[in-house]
Amino acid sequence: MKKCLNLCLRPPFGLLLFFVFVWLTGCRGPRETITDLEQLSEATFAVPTGTVADQLVLSRFPDATFDYFNSVLDACMAVQAGRADAAAYDEPILRNIAAKNPGLKVLDGMITVDEYGFAVRLGDVELKEAMDAVIREINENGAYNEMHARWLPAQGAPAPMPVFAPVDSTEILRFGTAAVTEPFSFVDGSREVVGLDIELAHRIAQRLGKRLVVVNMDFGGMIPALASGRVDMIGACITITEERAKRVLFSERYYQGGIAALVRE
Repeated sequence: MKKCLNLCLRPPFGLLLFFVFVWLTGCRGPRETITDLEQLSEATFAVPTGTVADQLVLSRFPDATFDYFNSVLDACMAVQAGRADAAAYDEPILRNIAAKNPGLKVLDGMITVDEYGFAVRLGDVELKEAMDAVIREINENGAYNEMHARWLPAQGAPAPMPVFAPVDSTEILRFGTAAVTEPFSFVDGSREVVGLDIELAHRIAQRLGKRLVVVNMDFGGMIPALASGRVDMIGACITITEERAKRVLFSERYYQGGIAALVRE
C-alpha cells in the first residue's frame, strides 16, 4: 500500500521535464518580433563581457537590461535561441555574424554612431598623409566599394584576401592589429591575418613602396605598441575619439559604424 501511494504521488516524467524546461528558460514566452530600433527601449540585450557595449546601450535606452556572454558570437547565438531580445556590439562585426547565420539580421540605424580610423604616432605627419591619400583614392576610384563587398557580403563568409604584388624594398611598414575583429582583422583558415583593415594597410604600404609586416596583438596593447615604436601604424575597428586623439594621430575616417543591434529575423 505504501509503495502504491508513493507511485501515485510521484509526478509523471513528462511533467517533470516541463518544469525543468520552464526553470532553465526563466519562464520566458515567445519574444516579440523586432523590426525597429525603438522597440528595444526596454529590451534585454546580450553583450560580451568586458566591453562598453552595455554602457553605450544605456546612453540610448536607460531602461534596458543585460545578459553577459564570453564572446560576441555567444551573445548572438543567445538571441537566435530566444534568450535575449537583441545583441549589441560593433555594427560590422554583427553584420558578419548575421551574414553567416541565417535567421539573424542587423536592424537599420545605430544605437551610437562611431567613425573608424588608422592611427600613427603623434607627429608622424608623413605617414598620416599617406594613409589619408589612400583612403581618398579608394573612395574616388571605386576600390572601397569592392573592398566593402569582399569583406562585408550580405550573405556568407568574407571573400579571400586579394593578392598584392611583392614590393622590392628592404624598408618595412609594421602594422599593429588585433585579429579578433572579423571582418576587419582576423585569422583565416590558412592561419593568415586578413580582413578589410589588412587590405587597407597593404594599399598604404604599396603607396609608400614598403613591405608590410603585420604584428598581431591584444587590442589594449596597440596604442602602447605604437607609442613605444614597436609598430608604425595600428588599425582594428579603432574608434576615433577625442581621448585617443591626445595619444595618437588618426587618419581620416575610412568606415562609419558604431553600436548596432542584432535580432532574430
